[in-house]
Amino acid sequence: MNQLPHIIDSHCHLDRLNLSTHGESLDAALDAARQNGVSHFLCVSIDLENYPAMLDLVKDYPDVSVSVGVHPNERDCEEPTAEQLLELAKHKKVIAIGETGLDYFRVKKADTDWQRDRFRTHIQAAKSCGKPLIIHNREAGEDTLRILREEGADAVGGVMHCFVEDWETAQKSIDMNFYISFSGIVTFKNATELKEVAKQVSLDRMLIETDSPYLAPMPYRGKPNEPAYVRYVAEHIAELRGISVEEVAEATTRNFFTLFNSARDNTTSNATN
Repeated sequence: MNQLPHIIDSHCHLDRLNLSTHGESLDAALDAARQNGVSHFLCVSIDLENYPAMLDLVKDYPDVSVSVGVHPNERDCEEPTAEQLLELAKHKKVIAIGETGLDYFRVKKADTDWQRDRFRTHIQAAKSCGKPLIIHNREAGEDTLRILREEGADAVGGVMHCFVEDWETAQKSIDMNFYISFSGIVTFKNATELKEVAKQVSLDRMLIETDSPYLAPMPYRGKPNEPAYVRYVAEHIAELRGISVEEVAEATTRNFFTLFNSARDNTTSNATN
């Protein structure tokens, strides 16, 4: 494969990677990604119990930033307060709040008041510290947009991570100052509607991600995902839009550092750990 220009994995879970193909070494996994053009990684938090270990794992990598938050699927866990999130967000590597949002896939909507309350707490924290939100939305698009609107989340904006909704939802999200991030799902043959969205989203509102170790793109679908595979997302979007992969890489890298403006931009030199 040819070397890409700088590309960002805007959403990954480095503390949960399957490192068996890299000799159980995070160094090796990150090096494999860098060899595929990946110059920055956003390691995303899903709970507070494992957050200190996650932060310690990546603290010595200048090309890895982190977020702080509690995923809507985490129920039997420490419930975050806005004050707690604000305190944790003071760390120099923290560039975002989340991932947060709503997920009605495994629970009945009537039993999700706790999700909506937690979501509002994250939005309040993001507005207080001025850092953007990472939004998880699964089968809860209407409520997600409503709460973002009610809480004035457009003041900080953020990203609709692993986007799988329709064009109308994408438009409404963009209107509220959110970027649309595509994962390996867009490469799946049956993702017809999502491919159309990827064609329509303006390049200046687009991000790409792996969500690794989940949702590996073609040709690795069904296998553990890793940050090196974000290039397949970029290549597929370029093919869908009839443009060069360099255009996708350059636009999404620029967008990343525009949105997450407290991230260290190391794209002008090769990062070392």
